[in-house]
Amino acid sequence: MVDLPLTLAFIAAASLLTITPGVDTAIVLRAVAVDGRRPALMAAAGIAIGCLIWGAAVSLGLGALLHASERAYTVVKFVGAVYLIWLGCRLLFKPRDTFDSAADNVAPLHSHDAFWRGLLTNLLNPKVGVFYVTFLPQFVPLGASVAGYSFFLACLHVMLTLAWFAVLIAATIPLSRFLRRPALIKVLDRITGSVLVAFGIKLGSSTAP
Repeated sequence: MVDLPLTLAFIAAASLLTITPGVDTAIVLRAVAVDGRRPALMAAAGIAIGCLIWGAAVSLGLGALLHASERAYTVVKFVGAVYLIWLGCRLLFKPRDTFDSAADNVAPLHSHDAFWRGLLTNLLNPKVGVFYVTFLPQFVPLGASVAGYSFFLACLHVMLTLAWFAVLIAATIPLSRFLRRPALIKVLDRITGSVLVAFGIKLGSSTAP
């Protein structure tokens, strides 16, 4: 049974966390500004599916394993940090100067590339799993199945995330022609690359909760 006050409290807290700028927001914003609506939507879909997978993992107890095992957390953390830094360095040191160059292989020109970028960025961040395993149980009603209700809350979080990304994409599209100027594309690539590298370093230097 859904506890309405607890659910509303979760929605309020999750909404605040969702709109806080992070690596996912940077990826979606850059995708819509440089590559267009469809790649941005696919990047958002990849991020959402990554959240759902983490939500399911938490329900199955894998999130608790990351929370309890320093070795498991370190392995996932290291892989995620390397991926983010690698991705960021590609954008930072080889920024594009056009959004439709067929020769460019630095940034995602195709929707499926944007999808996998969003998915992998999310899946390789163990903090998502630890966040779910520590945050979601606070909003599980007494007597409810912790696993089942936690997954329900994770689904709510995904819906909030997709709604926020939809707002960002809709707000950025009118500016996309301006943002696709060669000089600005390079700036966007380098800003996004810097954000990804910074998050990768932060993730790599973090300790298991």
